[in-house]
Amino acid sequence: MASFRIEFARSATKDLRGIDRQWIPVMVAAIEALANDPRPVGCKKLVGSEHTYRIRVGDYRVVYDIKREELVVFVIRVRHRRDVYR
Repeated sequence: MASFRIEFARSATKDLRGIDRQWIPVMVAAIEALANDPRPVGCKKLVGSEHTYRIRVGDYRVVYDIKREELVVFVIRVRHRRDVYR
């Protein structure tokens, strides 16, 4: 299976800057792991969207689209679970 490329929306990059420093390495590792397996165990498909998924990293959520034809995982949001869907 081919490896996916990870791309970030500007909003996701901004979200990462606001995350508690202790979570940054864990978050980066979880996002990088999506390149090898864009649908890891525990990922959830978001209702109402065909290609949008989320993974849980502690109290945070990473929301992303999978663009299969381009082999891209496009990270949309990285936020605390209480704020991610607002």
